[in-house]
Amino acid sequence: MREGVEIVFGYPGGANLPIYDAMLDYPIRHVLGRHEQSLVHMADGYARVGGKVGVVLATSGPGATNLVTGIANAYMDSVPLVCITGQVPSMLIGYDAFQETDVTGITLPVTKHNYLVTRAADIMPAIREAFYIARSGRPGPVLVDIAKDAQQTAVEDWEYDSSPIRLPGYRPDLRPAPEMIQRAAAMINAARRPLILAGHGVLISGAMTEVRRFAERAQVPVAMTLLGFGAVPCSHPLNLGMMGMHGEAWVNTAIQEGDLLLAFGLRFDDRVTGQLKTYALNARKIHIDIDPSEINKNVKVDAGLVGDLKDILRQIIPLTETVDRSAWLSHISSARSGSIGRDIQNLPDLGRLHAAHVIHDLWRLTRGEATIVTDVGQHQMWAAQYCRIDRPHTWISSGGLGTMGFGLPASIGAKLAAPDRDVWVIAGDGGFQMTQAELATAAQEGIKINVAIINNGCLGMVRQLQQFFYQGRYSAAPLRNPNFAKIAEAHQLAGVRVTRRSEIPDAIRRAEAEPGTVLIDFLVEQEDVVYPMVPAGADLREMIRRPGTAQ
Repeated sequence: MREGVEIVFGYPGGANLPIYDAMLDYPIRHVLGRHEQSLVHMADGYARVGGKVGVVLATSGPGATNLVTGIANAYMDSVPLVCITGQVPSMLIGYDAFQETDVTGITLPVTKHNYLVTRAADIMPAIREAFYIARSGRPGPVLVDIAKDAQQTAVEDWEYDSSPIRLPGYRPDLRPAPEMIQRAAAMINAARRPLILAGHGVLISGAMTEVRRFAERAQVPVAMTLLGFGAVPCSHPLNLGMMGMHGEAWVNTAIQEGDLLLAFGLRFDDRVTGQLKTYALNARKIHIDIDPSEINKNVKVDAGLVGDLKDILRQIIPLTETVDRSAWLSHISSARSGSIGRDIQNLPDLGRLHAAHVIHDLWRLTRGEATIVTDVGQHQMWAAQYCRIDRPHTWISSGGLGTMGFGLPASIGAKLAAPDRDVWVIAGDGGFQMTQAELATAAQEGIKINVAIINNGCLGMVRQLQQFFYQGRYSAAPLRNPNFAKIAEAHQLAGVRVTRRSEIPDAIRRAEAEPGTVLIDFLVEQEDVVYPMVPAGADLREMIRRPGTAQ
């Protein structure tokens, strides 16, 4: 409560029952999930939308190990979480006691830090430090494992310590030298074909206004990573769209043709760069990131500025000159308009339902005002292409780890963080089934979300890769699915099936009108492919485009 926690996501067990017993005396809402992995995804969605630290409770052994995938997901995407697990009594640690697992050892590679607490007097300091570490610097998950006897021991004269936290060796407030700021500004003013690469760090820093001001002042176009949506509104004339493997063709071409890349809060993931040996060879590079380990890790840069993006941009903007870059902007615009583009949403459906129909219509009918939470797969890439995100923190997706099953539980957390916003889950039939039990959580907790399942009867991205690179040999890709609408009804929730594009508007309107969670099962074409696609490890210019188009 002293850390501002209002909601926790948890699952009780023998090793954390003392915590649960104590919670009855405090006004913190507890959300009981159906699987511990899903609990972490719920806290993840809650943290991304609400800007707070997400909190998870789990018991020892399998309860703790079930958290690992969700923790790894949050770690890759820099999401602040505190995961508190129960542990067997301290005198049994190391003796293979019932449900004993070395969870601190298991999670060491995927947490910013973790603690094993065996004394009651150490609980409060560990929790305070955990919240501080999770939210400071580059955010991320922290795990606190508390032995059961420590939970059960009374502490005399307990007092909450509110003094500033100082941790040896941990410096989350690094700032670049003034001469580095001057150097970066000079490089920007000298560039004629610059491009901003906006990543998740823009949103984490809260630097949306500063990025937009900089782009407008310097007339620099903006490309986004998958998690950078909302950094600059998609409707802004300087926003080019998504870069990388399934990004816009003109964006990838501009990156390869630019003379300066301004990397704002991203880590040059391989899905963004493609083949590193041929990545933007003609461009100088400025990288701004709060994590010094990211500078020069994947891509060698000419200027690396370590610190908070918002603070750094506030120093750079006054030094930025007004430069005529109309020729560069016109060149990109020409390439953009010359591309036929993905116009499948405008093609006659001829009685067939395409995923692009569903996602484009969903975005249009919700007026672009809903929070979109995706799972992982083809539908995720189509959603990134067809949902035009204008507001920050209204696009939630698993980026670095690419975790199937993320969408449904993350949407529950997103809704709890912003109850007044409509929340839509866009999930594939494969990923949805990994965490579909959380429909029960939504029903029990009275949480209103809308679930759109893009049901193509297969593991879509696996099938696409097998089509392109394995001569159409579909191994373990087809799915025999249940009737998802009836599964929703089994939870006493509304379930709808849609097989034609003409049925989409009524289904969307019904979902918006229902007071509880609604699931819509969209039966779409199985053979659809996400275009364009840069093969893994290929040059950004080696895009596979839709046959007969420039896109």
